[in-house]
Amino acid sequence: MKIRGAVLEQIGLPRPYRDSTPLTVDELDLAPPEDGELLVRIEAAGLCHSDLSVVDGNRVRPVPMLLGHEAAGVVEQSKADLAVGQRVVMTFLPRCGRCPACATDGLTPCEPGSAANAAGTLMCGDIRLTRDNRPIYHHLGVSGFATHAVVDRRSVVPVPADVPPTVASLLGCAVLTGGGAVLNVAKPRPGDTVVVVGLGGVGMAAVLTALAHDDVHVVGVDRLSDKLDRARELGVHDTYTPEQATQHGIKAAAVIESAGHPRALETAIGLTAPGGRTITVGLPPPEARISVSPLGFVAEGRSLIGSYLGSAVPARDIPRFVDLWRAGRLPVEALVSSTITLEQINDGMDQLADGKAVRQIILF
Repeated sequence: MKIRGAVLEQIGLPRPYRDSTPLTVDELDLAPPEDGELLVRIEAAGLCHSDLSVVDGNRVRPVPMLLGHEAAGVVEQSKADLAVGQRVVMTFLPRCGRCPACATDGLTPCEPGSAANAAGTLMCGDIRLTRDNRPIYHHLGVSGFATHAVVDRRSVVPVPADVPPTVASLLGCAVLTGGGAVLNVAKPRPGDTVVVVGLGGVGMAAVLTALAHDDVHVVGVDRLSDKLDRARELGVHDTYTPEQATQHGIKAAAVIESAGHPRALETAIGLTAPGGRTITVGLPPPEARISVSPLGFVAEGRSLIGSYLGSAVPARDIPRFVDLWRAGRLPVEALVSSTITLEQINDGMDQLADGKAVRQIILF
């Protein structure tokens, strides 16, 4: 079938992207689903730093590639166990359920899923997208910046029809990553302080999930005043720039770093209390390095924990977030800073790179 999608033609083009146009919206051919796959009509897709990191070259992927990994839609054809008409959340790390990594309860990314993502294919190793009879690579098994997608069943989680498309799309990445780091790693107890360093979409999702816990003090840290203002609107108890947080001697049982920058991680480590955990979910460039003294980890019993996709098992954790949203304790809608069209994708990447947006949502 014919679809329209945003294809990354070349990595590392200069900014502004509205001028260099690394992404072109084009007509593509999408092959039908094979066994174990679904054809999904995309309803909403979020712009995430993981998309930007491919555009700017921090994450090298094969091109041309149809980007987008945070999306939700409705099943239109099924070669799996889901019915036509079912709303689904896309997840960017499929789990085979058989490899040793899948036995770690979310701690370690699935090995075959990670290999398929790196190769730009679906889990089976095949590609369903072409343009002029030439392959277009899949982005993290989703390729959600398009009117339709063929995905492996293991790349989606069904959600009830009352979950709006904008909310559903954010559950698959921002909420699963930031919120998962809170639920699965931080696990705050009453009386704990949770600090979130970096208040983009993932960081704000961590903030909202921490606020959903009773009697937990939540602190937001970011360099941008607009982000701090927004965090206060969401109910954060205290907000600081990195320098202010250090000067005030803030110390927390759990500090979540979601900026993907080595200086942010150094700040997060410095704000971690004795016996506490620094949890890093941001994805810095591969060449990035941090400079910290290891003494505090030993002498103060602190730990540094990497958390990919919030150490989540999507089939287990997305329903937990749906329940919190339904109960009014997780206002996911508050993460949406604007809605855009597919044709505005390059402008959206500029907004993301400038730190001017929490989550922009493409509505189809």
